[in-house]
Amino acid sequence: MTESSAGPRVVLRYWAGARQAAGASQESVTAGTLAVALDVARSTHDAEFARVLGICSFLVDEQPVGTREPGSVELADGAVVDVLPPFAGG
Repeated sequence: MTESSAGPRVVLRYWAGARQAAGASQESVTAGTLAVALDVARSTHDAEFARVLGICSFLVDEQPVGTREPGSVELADGAVVDVLPPFAGG
């Protein structure tokens, strides 16, 4: 488990190459926005993880983030963020 300064508890679920780069299928962080959650995750993993994270798309509670700025995506307590690297074949 990883902590930031304040905010709701959220779960980051890693898929495919993100899971491999993180060395885990998920982790719990405290963060009020997607940007903070991603910063916390980057701070606890290596450069390869940060590289993979940079090409991922995200779902928050099964809703696509799309092109929204991660700092504008608020996270509620108990939110689940799916971290999805590009998949082969579409």
